[in-house]
This record gives sequence, C-alpha cells and structure tokens, in this order.
Amino acid sequence: MTNPVDKLQRTAAEYKLMDAKDKRRYWTDGILNNALYILMAIFVVYTAIQKPNFLSLGSLANLLTQVAAYLPMALGIGGCIVLTGTDLSAGRVAGLTAAVAGVLLQKSDFANKMFTNLPQVTVGWILASMLIVVLIGAVIGLVNGFFVAKFSLHPFIVTLSTQLITYGIILWFFGLNGNNGQPISGLSREYKDFVGGELFRMGNTPIPMYALYAVVLTVLMWFIWNKTTFGKNMFAVGSNAEAARVSGVNVFMTTVLVHTLAGAMYGYSGFIEGVRSGSVAASTGLNAECDAIAACVIGGVSFVGGTGKISGIILGVLVLRIIFVALTMLGVDSSSLYIIKGAIILCACSLDMRKYLVKK
Repeated sequence: MTNPVDKLQRTAAEYKLMDAKDKRRYWTDGILNNALYILMAIFVVYTAIQKPNFLSLGSLANLLTQVAAYLPMALGIGGCIVLTGTDLSAGRVAGLTAAVAGVLLQKSDFANKMFTNLPQVTVGWILASMLIVVLIGAVIGLVNGFFVAKFSLHPFIVTLSTQLITYGIILWFFGLNGNNGQPISGLSREYKDFVGGELFRMGNTPIPMYALYAVVLTVLMWFIWNKTTFGKNMFAVGSNAEAARVSGVNVFMTTVLVHTLAGAMYGYSGFIEGVRSGSVAASTGLNAECDAIAACVIGGVSFVGGTGKISGIILGVLVLRIIFVALTMLGVDSSSLYIIKGAIILCACSLDMRKYLVKK
C-alpha cells in the first residue's frame, strides 16, 4: 500500500522539475478537475453565513438521514456506470417495491387495507416483506442485465424500456381491489419502527434505524467491489469487455449480476421509502435515478467505465444532499432545483470526460 507521505513527497519533487508552462497546466487541471468540490466549499461557506443554523446539529442530523436514504440506490447504480452503462429504471423500481411493501405491511385494522387476508405484521413478516421487494427489484435488474449482455443492447435503451414497463405495472397495481389509484397509506406501527424508529439522537433530532442499515449495505458493497472476484471482474469488464473476455472473465454473467445487484438495492430503497414519505403514491420514486447518477458521477464513478470507488459514491451523495439542503434553506423554489440538478449532472459528466481525454 502506498504511503500518503511518500506520494506527497514524490509529487512535490516532480512539481519542482516542471517548467513554468507545465506548472500552470498542473494548477489549471487541478482546479478544473476539482471544480465541483471547490464551488461546493464556497457555496457551503456562503450558506453558513446567510443561514447560521445550516451547520447546526439538527441540520447535520437531517443531512445524515438524507444521505442514508439516498445512498443505497446510488451504490446500486454505481455498478452499472462502472460497466459504461446506466439505469433509468431505478426510480420506478423503487416506486413499485415501495408500493408492494406498503400493501404487505398495512395495519390490520386499516379501513382501506388493499388485501385483508394478509398475516399480522410482526418482525418476521417485515423481514419476509423486505426479502420479497428486494427479490422483485433483483428480478427487474436481472431482466435489464440479460438484455444488455445477451443482445448487446445499450443500457439506456433497455432500462428506458423497463422503466416504462415498471410504471405500467405500478399503475395497474394501484388500481387493484378497488383502490382506484389512491395512495397506499395506513402503514403499520411495527413497519414504521423497524425502518424509521429512533437509533440515537443528535441534539434533539432522532437518527432513524435505516441509517444503520445504510452503513451495513455500504460495508457489504465495499466488500463486494474490492474483495471479491466478482468485483474485480466488474472493473475488468468496465475497462475493456473484450480484453476481460479473452482473460477468462464471464462477461455475460458479470453484466447480469451487476444489474441484478443494482435492482436489489433499488428494492431496498423502495422498502424504506414508504416509511420516509408516510405513504406511497404512483409517483413515488419518479426521477430518483437522476440523483443517484449525479451522485455517482460527482463521486468519480466514470461513464468511460472501469473507474469508481464506494467512498467516492458516499462523497457524491453527501455533496448532492448538502447542495439541496442548502438551496432549500436559502429559499430556492422546487422548480429551480430541477434546473440546478440537471446543470450539476451536465457539468460533472463534462469534467469526467475531460479527465478521460487528458489521460488518453
């Protein structure tokens, strides 16, 4: 493992040997490659001056809960981006699984309960329901991976198709048993406590249980990416699929498994989303994949493939949440947030491609 001090010393020594032109390019490249982080730091300082409670304990606790909620989907979609792809179906998969979880875990005495013959909500039934929705997400991810790997279709086309299909299934599901498209509510207390119950407090603000689950999933994904043969194969396929195939990597199976794992993460995201929102509507999960994609790109997961770190994804989600929390506190309207979100994705992808072209 490289010693950070030695690396810094080597960099300093190399810098001394540069001529004036190379030094200017060194600083220019450094500023451009880290432009988003520099702008974010300036933005955070500005927001803290304008709104002193931005850095309060309660605000930081709110930021932590948001990161814990949005991180799992980003961890899933990150693998798809490592393979030079993406996944446009993530938000709708989360919406579908949120609806299924909500129906399975409604109060037994709720007046508008969609399926009255379901078991009493216990910890065992909650775990079973979580497994069901994670499997639903995994199956949709498997379909995505199969069509990408088997027919060499671009993930954009495949996941756009499954996004539309999933949305159709959502609309059909919300019309079952006379529900007529009404939001699914009346979630059981046991379900709410399991997902959103208090884990600990930061000041007067409770941190929910799903923050702990996010930590567990992050550690699991880090292990998969960095310590397993599957993780090494994923990066090999993302870097050069043909070279990986020649080296003995099963490109088809790796691609399918990456998408399947991503789908499972979307399923989990849906499982916690109902509790976070209080109810589940047909629009739940709409455009959630945009936040996940933006976080991954900000965190250094490159669309050119074969590059990405779990720590980078965490940083990307954190940066994105800081920006949105700050903008909300500054009174920016929700319509403008979409404009800013799109601009962030465009800038992040542009900077990512610039890094790739410079290296090339």
